[in-house]
Amino acid sequence: MNKHWSIIEQHASVLRDTHLKELFIEDANRIDACSRTLLFAFVDFSRQRINRQLLSELCTFAREIRIQEHFNEMMNGAKVNATEQRSVLHTALRAPKGKSIVIDGNDVIEDVHQVLDRMKAFSDSIRSGVNRGYSGKQFTDIVNIGIGGSDLGPNMVCDALKFYSRRDLAIHFVSNIDPTHLTETLRTCSPETTLFIISSKTFTTEETMANAMAAKAWFFSHGGTSWELHACAVSANLEKTREFGILPEHVFGFWDWVGGRYSVWSAIGLSIAISLGFDHFEAFLAGAHSMDNHMSETKEEDNIPLLLGLIDVLNSMSYDIRSQAIIPYDEYLRMFPAFLQQMIMESNGKSISIDGHELAHHTSPIIWGLPGTDAQHSFFQLLHQGTEKVNTEFIVCARSLNPVDDLHERLLANCAAQSAALMHGKTTQEVAQDLSFSYLGNEDKKALIPHKVFSGDRPSTTIMLKELTPFTLGWLIALYEHRTFVQGYVWDICSYDQWGVELGKVLAKKILPAVKDPSEINNVDDSSIGQFLISMHKFRS
Repeated sequence: MNKHWSIIEQHASVLRDTHLKELFIEDANRIDACSRTLLFAFVDFSRQRINRQLLSELCTFAREIRIQEHFNEMMNGAKVNATEQRSVLHTALRAPKGKSIVIDGNDVIEDVHQVLDRMKAFSDSIRSGVNRGYSGKQFTDIVNIGIGGSDLGPNMVCDALKFYSRRDLAIHFVSNIDPTHLTETLRTCSPETTLFIISSKTFTTEETMANAMAAKAWFFSHGGTSWELHACAVSANLEKTREFGILPEHVFGFWDWVGGRYSVWSAIGLSIAISLGFDHFEAFLAGAHSMDNHMSETKEEDNIPLLLGLIDVLNSMSYDIRSQAIIPYDEYLRMFPAFLQQMIMESNGKSISIDGHELAHHTSPIIWGLPGTDAQHSFFQLLHQGTEKVNTEFIVCARSLNPVDDLHERLLANCAAQSAALMHGKTTQEVAQDLSFSYLGNEDKKALIPHKVFSGDRPSTTIMLKELTPFTLGWLIALYEHRTFVQGYVWDICSYDQWGVELGKVLAKKILPAVKDPSEINNVDDSSIGQFLISMHKFRS
């Protein structure tokens, strides 16, 4: 860790025992120093454990370790995925025509826009009815089969931007190898009017291909013909897609410099383009590109993802906060916490430095959450009075896309109140004052007081969008992408590999024969799962 971090630690140690509400007393203009406002967004980190001096030291630290320079190197094709020797260029997926990034002799921006042009033509043909199924009927159901980034990203975006979608085109996502997922999804579908999008870069991903084969079997068993009219693929393996009966013109490629959890901007977003229309997909890309420019060009003191990323690091390393709750006060963003779980924890859930040494500090926090106000009646008890330290992030839109009476105003009031309550808490004196008006006896009042005290002093950040649009959603996702970059760079880890997901998959293949045939149990060399296999066969017989 850079030696300047010790200066940051010194400042943090002073603030560690300072109640958050005291920071507002010490600095009457704190909100101006600890918030940033754009035309369409307001970001308030004033309820984090920082002050002007610590914020300044964080920016100095960022300059010393060249965070912004390293980010720009990544944007220009540097192989920052060190363990796989790959460039990381999800930013290129939303770059406009006219830019140029050359990797191994190819202009990747030109390649990107060739795919985007094909996506536009294909999605337009589905939406207009030019492209139809074997019986001549228009498609009514689009089933995306993928897993991980090939599912979470487009699934979340289609759900978040449902307001802008074609309601006569139902978009479904199948990821789980549990047969219930596919069965329940196809229950309301007809082979005549269903289009399948099979998303797998290698076209060998076990869960995806198992579901794809089952879907193809369903198609034919329910009277379907001309499978090639009902299937397309997002993949780089033309040989495998051809073997699966998918026409080459229905295959949309992407590249090894696109990581799965950063792939929603690529052809993986084909379902988004079909659902929303390509103009909205372009606005989605433009929002992300706007954030790319902000991260790349804005000075450290006003650079939103850089500041938030450094605060994330500060919470983890200096304040021992290892849990982060994402609470979108917007029903359209109900899947956003799950999406961020993959982005952040798969990227930065590492314990080894880039050069292979075990780290002595904590890295990624545990990411979790639910939409407010449901979350308030679920786990907010823990946030307010639990022993676990949690950093809470509120996401809200100033305007509702579906105004009904004063419901949105009530939602906004709840969001503001919860962040205030987490910071201020409620003292023994305040509780006693409230109870003085009750009809309880003095002994009952005294016994109840400690249960109603809130310590407060619990950090939170609020991100407010003017309105949820394709542009602002793209901006918001890219904000978290770049925060994740900042975290990983400071922690000296490779944020763009995911070796931790491999071992379980390898073991599953070894165990599968014993799951299918009890005579194979003795060939499984892990005794810890023996009883699991025996019990399973007993229950299944």
